[in-house]
Parts: sequence; structure tokens; C-alpha cells
Amino acid sequence: MASTNLVKPRITTFTSSTLPPRSLFITPYHPTRTITTGIQLHSALLINRIRRFHAGARRPHLSPPTKKVLMSASFFSFLGSLFSSSASAENNMTYPDQRTDEEWRAVLSPEQFRIIRQKGTEPPGSGKFDSHYPSTGVYNCAACDAPLYKADTKFKSGCGWPAYFDSVPGAVTRHTDRAFGMERTEIVCSNCGGHLGHVFKGEGYPTPTDERHCVNSISLKFSEDESGVKGDKQESKV
Repeated sequence: MASTNLVKPRITTFTSSTLPPRSLFITPYHPTRTITTGIQLHSALLINRIRRFHAGARRPHLSPPTKKVLMSASFFSFLGSLFSSSASAENNMTYPDQRTDEEWRAVLSPEQFRIIRQKGTEPPGSGKFDSHYPSTGVYNCAACDAPLYKADTKFKSGCGWPAYFDSVPGAVTRHTDRAFGMERTEIVCSNCGGHLGHVFKGEGYPTPTDERHCVNSISLKFSEDESGVKGDKQESKV
């Protein structure tokens, strides 16, 4: 019969002088504490990222396709809110052309109605008149056909919308627009009240007026005939 050799376990006794350092002992695992600590750490990192972002810190690296999509979405969203107007624009005037919304819908496309009658804005660079620079002619209101801007007042601003340094006298009315917590100057057609865009002054463009009428292309239509342009009225301001 084969004998079985049993190995006697070795027992080590520690004294105060031979006790291993405290760092060798493993702290007991606490699931709840670990989850809480993880949430706190994640929150701290998130807050830190937000602070760095608003402080102008360098943005985290994104792949080109992702970066392009995010920038396009945020950029157009920002511009849409920045250059649009709202019902808060001070517009208490009445206009010669008093067609109702139903009547305007019958003659305007849905996008024209959104911009001209509901004070929307088109994406920058999307309008057909952004890069349109004829030597003569006139830009009329797309809604009522009233002359608004002569071709020789159009200039290249690089903003993404048609830019003019002056309008046909009396053709454009200005309103104070306090939408989105800022004060700007909205411009509308003096004949029908259709929204055109906004006017900005003192930007340093080398033009006679140092003004930029930033106008939606969809609010305009071009005609080579300038015979209907009159120059005996002054621009209205409200």
C-alpha cells in the first residue's frame, strides 16, 4: 500500500518589527463606494472640460468627418439664430401692400414664406445672389416686386449673404430687433413689410456709407430694367 506524504502548512508569525508595510494590504472592495467614486470622477472631468472649453482651451481632437459634421450643425444653428428675427422686432407700421397670410402663401413658396413673412434666414452661401455682381440692374422684393437695391450698391463682403451699402431711397424700413437678448436693426420692404435681413454699421468696409445691408437672396429677385426705380423718397426708420 502506497504511503501518502502530507505537506504541513507553513505558518508565519509577524511581530511588530517584522510587520509588512501598510501599503501591501489590500483595501476591501466596496461596490457602492466604487460606483459613487466613479460618478464623482466623471462629473469632475466633465465640469473641467466645460470650464476649459469656455476658457478657450484647445478642443479635443476629432476625426475630420466628425469635426465637419459637428461644426456645420453648430455653425448653421448659430447663424440661423443670429441673423433671424422674431416677433419681438418693433414693427408697428402698416404697409401699402396689406395682403393676408393666406394670400401670401398663394404666391410665395414655403421657403419664401418662412423667410419673408416669418422672418427666417437662409443658410450662408446658399442664395443665388450671394455671388451675383451685375454692372447694372435692380434687385426687387421677391414678394411685391418693389425696387429695393441697385446693382451698383452691391459689394463683396464675404459674409455668405448678398451685401449692399445702400438701398433705393425709401424702399427699406428699419426696425429695432431685440430678439435673442441683443439689439440689432432689422430691414424690411417698405411696401409690403417683408423681411429682408439686417443692417450693420461701422464694420470697416471701404464703402461710401460704411453700412452692410445683409439680405437673404430668397427675399430678392433681379431685373435688368431700372426704369421703375425712383429716388425722391427717404429711407424710413422706426
